Amino acid sequence: MTQRERQWQPVTLGGDVPPPAGAYTPAIRAGGFVYVSGQLPRDPASGELVGDDVESQTRQVMRNVQRALEAAGATLADLVSVTVYLADVDDWGRFNAVYKTLLTPPYPTRTAIGANLRGILVEISAVAFVGREDRG
Repeated sequence: MTQRERQWQPVTLGGDVPPPAGAYTPAIRAGGFVYVSGQLPRDPASGELVGDDVESQTRQVMRNVQRALEAAGATLADLVSVTVYLADVDDWGRFNAVYKTLLTPPYPTRTAIGANLRGILVEISAVAFVGREDRG
């Protein structure tokens, strides 16, 4: 089986962000879409966990999503789909209260899932549509 050239490009987050420890790419640009891997409530430079409640962790996660999008030439306004993982599904209301202050209508599609997140309260992955490949 021959390997064909990939039709997508990894997004570089910047020299101050260490590469992921796992076998994944933080963000990928494929055609007119940007796919952002699950972002955690960690400071990207230090790796330190930010916040001890779902509200502050949501803000940090969304900052990390925004940073990945900006590296690909997109913004939060370009989001078309978001997947939210919550350690406690009962935190949904508190999460949603913060989330809706960070985005403007019309909101992207969204799925919220309860998950065992091992020490964090929220993780978010996202897809943005940026249109033409030569944008940004």
